[in-house]
Amino acid sequence: MITILLFLPVFLGAAVLLISRKVVTRTALLLMPAIYIAVVLCLWFGINWVILPGWLNIYFNFDPIGIYFLTIMTVVYSAASIYSLSYFKEHNVSPQKEAGYTVTMFLFAASMTGVILSTHLALMWVFVEATTLSSALLIYFERKKSSLEAAWKYIYICSIGISLAFVGIIFLSIGSKSVGSLFFSDLYQHASQINPFWLLISFVFVFVGFGTKVGIAPIHAWLPDAHSEAPSPISAMLSGTLLNTAFLGLIRYQEIMIHANQEYFSNFLFLITGFLSLLISAVFMLQVKNYKRMLAYSSIENMGILFIGIALGKPGIFAAMILLVAHSFSKTSLFLTSGNILHLYQTKKIDSVSGILKKDSLTGWLWIISLLSISGMPPFPSFIAKFLIIKAMFMLNLGWLAVPFFILLAVIVYGMSVSVFKMSFGESEFTATKPGLNFSSYATQIIILILLLIIGTNIPDMILNLIKNAAGFLN
Repeated sequence: MITILLFLPVFLGAAVLLISRKVVTRTALLLMPAIYIAVVLCLWFGINWVILPGWLNIYFNFDPIGIYFLTIMTVVYSAASIYSLSYFKEHNVSPQKEAGYTVTMFLFAASMTGVILSTHLALMWVFVEATTLSSALLIYFERKKSSLEAAWKYIYICSIGISLAFVGIIFLSIGSKSVGSLFFSDLYQHASQINPFWLLISFVFVFVGFGTKVGIAPIHAWLPDAHSEAPSPISAMLSGTLLNTAFLGLIRYQEIMIHANQEYFSNFLFLITGFLSLLISAVFMLQVKNYKRMLAYSSIENMGILFIGIALGKPGIFAAMILLVAHSFSKTSLFLTSGNILHLYQTKKIDSVSGILKKDSLTGWLWIISLLSISGMPPFPSFIAKFLIIKAMFMLNLGWLAVPFFILLAVIVYGMSVSVFKMSFGESEFTATKPGLNFSSYATQIIILILLLIIGTNIPDMILNLIKNAAGFLN
């Protein structure tokens, strides 16, 4: 199955480029996520088979946390692929551009899969860099000056970050000569043999490097531009899956710190940057003018909360795993719905959009309900995650942290709510300029919100076990 996920996108992409016909492109666009779904279902039920050489399983493997991240990625990828069909129609995309978009999307998904499944630190680094190169092409897909600037800014900042992560890996290699391996299993098993000085120095570099891709403050500058300029289904994948894969890299490195009994240092960095991200999000959320940039700052906020959860140990980690799926799904729904709004109003300015419920009631309600989901309102799972994080603070005698945590969340929710409700209910001189959308532009968001309600109200045992197994990775 590893072979299928890593190599089939390449062969399928080559076929799409060679034939370059709409029917082939769109069939392939839907076929790839269908294969991901089939693989994930097999993994859920304990079915795993090997097609090609066994050496591949040395460098790639399905562990509990990898399966969890792959499951989330599969849902987001499937939703983005389905919505892309509507995007092609709304923007009159040519067959050649459709083929280029589809192939690049395949490479993007394959590179993220490589990050999730890698068992070797250096190999993970290679795939993280691959996600930068492939997604940059998608950010620039609409060929506008602003998207070109966003793509170059993204490449420049993230490449610097990844370079710093590479330096960190070198420092780790120096400090772990007695281990003689960069396989995660060896690093975990022999973490006590790693020189503490080099381990702490390497963690700082890797933290900054992968943290840049996570979009955590203060190294988040690329994120608002990239998320706002990319096509809406790509924005959904950037926020719902790309940030997760870089976050997984930090989780795997955090496990090394735990085995080496150095987690006090890493937890401090996670906690500080987590709260700084909330502060940055709160400040910008009150003055943002672009609704896609607003969603980007919400991503920075949620990544910050994930960092805080990791810093709080086991109870916080479990909450972080719940928030991971809540954020990925909610943000996917929001970004795809923002694509509907952009089609209807031909603008990304909040002040130029009003009365969505009157123009397109389904888009309006999806916009509002998705806001409630990302804001942490019951019965959505983000409410459970944030409640558990506050509970973890009190369990660790850090209850005083709950005060700034709650205040910053309240400011962020207020800022988003003002914009969303103004766009949904407000009256203005601006009017929508495009005809309505077909049902395929709403279907994925509806399904995703239903999944979130199921997780938040009566989570199935299989999904709960998946979350518990992922949370149990850090111990």
